[in-house]
Amino acid sequence: MKLPKELYNGLIIAISIALFFLLMEILGLADLYYLRLLNVVFVFYGVNRTLKMNFAEGKKEYIPNILSAIFTSIIGVCLTVLGLLVYSYIKGGDSYVQSLSETFLFGGTPTIMTYCISLLFEGIASSVIVVFLLMLYWNNKYAAD
Repeated sequence: MKLPKELYNGLIIAISIALFFLLMEILGLADLYYLRLLNVVFVFYGVNRTLKMNFAEGKKEYIPNILSAIFTSIIGVCLTVLGLLVYSYIKGGDSYVQSLSETFLFGGTPTIMTYCISLLFEGIASSVIVVFLLMLYWNNKYAAD
């Protein structure tokens, strides 16, 4: 059974981000917040791959392409946040999230669920921005007939 390209590329996004964050933790760079911002590169890659596949198949209509791109990014973000949720529980639960929040955007004492829901909304918002930027690029490159 062949996976839909949106799911396949969403998996690529999630796996890439997970490996990147694991590598950062292994190298002791997890506390450098600006390196965490590089995960947008993986979202760009996965969404661009989906759009490239669509255009290679001859799909040049705007609405189907933007929906395909949005599904790809949402799948990637949701799987990444789900992975973080599982990983946080494995690493110690709320105490692990406390160590993450000290060096990131949160103050106070967020729970795992608060942290994951906040990252889900932030991830969706940044993914929508990525989708629109790539749609501008691809729409100018291959205008619909």
